[in-house]
Amino acid sequence: MNPIDAIARHLGEYTAWRRDLHAHPELGFEESRTSALVAERLEAMGIEVHRGLGGTGVVGVIRGKGRGNAPRSIGLRADMDALPLSETNGFGHASTTPGKMHGCGHDGHTTMLLAAARYLAETRNFDGTVHLLFQPAEELGSGAPAMQKDGLFERFPCDAVYALHNKPGMPVGHYGINPGPMLAGVAFFDIHIQGKGGHAARPGVTQDPVVAGAALISALQSVVARNVSAHSPAVLSVTGMETGRAYNVIPDTVRLFGTVRAFSAEVMDLVRQRMETLARDVALGFACTASLDFRVLTPPLVNHAENAERMADVAAALVGEGQVNRNQPPSMGGEDFAYFLQAVPGAFINIGNGATRDLHHPGYDFNDEAIPFGAGVLAAIVERELSAEG
Repeated sequence: MNPIDAIARHLGEYTAWRRDLHAHPELGFEESRTSALVAERLEAMGIEVHRGLGGTGVVGVIRGKGRGNAPRSIGLRADMDALPLSETNGFGHASTTPGKMHGCGHDGHTTMLLAAARYLAETRNFDGTVHLLFQPAEELGSGAPAMQKDGLFERFPCDAVYALHNKPGMPVGHYGINPGPMLAGVAFFDIHIQGKGGHAARPGVTQDPVVAGAALISALQSVVARNVSAHSPAVLSVTGMETGRAYNVIPDTVRLFGTVRAFSAEVMDLVRQRMETLARDVALGFACTASLDFRVLTPPLVNHAENAERMADVAAALVGEGQVNRNQPPSMGGEDFAYFLQAVPGAFINIGNGATRDLHHPGYDFNDEAIPFGAGVLAAIVERELSAEG
């Protein structure tokens, strides 16, 4: 039977699971209730459970019918954390925790991996081992490396690892993937400008960091436009400026902050170098000084071509070739599953979430009709990669 159809039989139950998670969001490394529920449900399925990887991470282990002479193992990953965001939805399963919500669909991702786990545990139509990787703190960009620091792939070796993410605007039952970069590397930055404040009525005796900051914001817009090849997409966004609060005081300091996105480490480093130079020299032109704190959160998420092709083939076998985009354009969003793909071959696929609000919007909600399609493709890639027939 098509795994999607088998999983859809339990959609009502999975919808209730997902909505319970949505109503009780937890931020990165705080997913104690979520991870406890995951572990309890896995144990109820007869699945071996390991807790505490990366703090609140959970790993389930399912062994297939046969072991063969050279057993293989596959990792399936879902993220569990919510966002520090105030939900504006008024439905019955809206967040019960002020200032926190599942605004990215990780409640759906967790439910889909649980649904895939149940199907695989019941059918065991594979030869080898499946490792179910329930990961904390994806939104912080540090949950994946935290699990790796705790020996994830040493304790639970994987020949390949797969993950998915819902995509608003893509019809439910559709998939998108490509054989290379799927998501950008992400960096956050702070620029601290030091001047000499004073009375706003006497600017001539100050060294105004506000004017320096304004000039620097404009200058930073040239970094990508005039330094990065048009064939290597990158984004530099100044998203905030913190400085004085009084109408009649020129402050001593200004803080600029924002994000950089790029699809290669080389471009990211080029942008960093140019930002450092501009910050120093523009500030100097206004008799101020400046320092850059540039922090890479996640590397680019780059699919391994063979694994991406196999996952696209699996999706096409489930829903038909017409509902699979094998050349989906990369996104400037980030994803710490990139760390797993640096350690183990694998692929990351998008699944349609229908006509919902965009990710990270306070009115977003995961589309429960997508659960069988996400769980189904995860189960199907296991059955293909660990085929019991050979």
